[in-house]
Amino acid sequence: MRDRLKKIWPEIEWIKDVDLKEKVYQVWEYALEQSVLSPEDLLEIPFTLLIEDCKVTFMEHKRAVVHIAVEAAKVMERFFGEKLPINKDHLISGAILIDVGKLIEYAREEGEVVVGTRGKLLRHPFTGVGLAMRFGVPDEVCHMIATHSQEGDLGKRTTESIIIHHADFLSFEPFKADTLRI
Repeated sequence: MRDRLKKIWPEIEWIKDVDLKEKVYQVWEYALEQSVLSPEDLLEIPFTLLIEDCKVTFMEHKRAVVHIAVEAAKVMERFFGEKLPINKDHLISGAILIDVGKLIEYAREEGEVVVGTRGKLLRHPFTGVGLAMRFGVPDEVCHMIATHSQEGDLGKRTTESIIIHHADFLSFEPFKADTLRI
């Protein structure tokens, strides 16, 4: 499983903290073991079931979020330096883990991937935090999982969570049907 995961998630290797990197791998491996999806399915299924006929795959979206977040952090570090510290390992780990809960929220019905009962009751920020906490992922990273989507709008976000929240929506909003196209 680890070799298959490394092929679809090369960005996990960007995490310098060896212990945190191992925890991120363990969360993904466990989520895949519990899921109806295989690593290869993630290269084919749409990244969201909220957009009809979505052509962007789960992994295209996921990897884009990581890259957008890292590049945004680089720009912020260049301009703000020590005035705005950013923990890159937490940022990368959070970006990689924010949607891991989708793996256990999805089900298969008549060969189609759909939101299952668990997903209807507990959206992926909740299940993602549960998966991450199981493997001892730091609270700072769990915070990013919990606050990356609309569930986090009522609370405060860390700098890293703000970056990931916006990176996620930058990779989501342009694909919505109501996006202005000229």
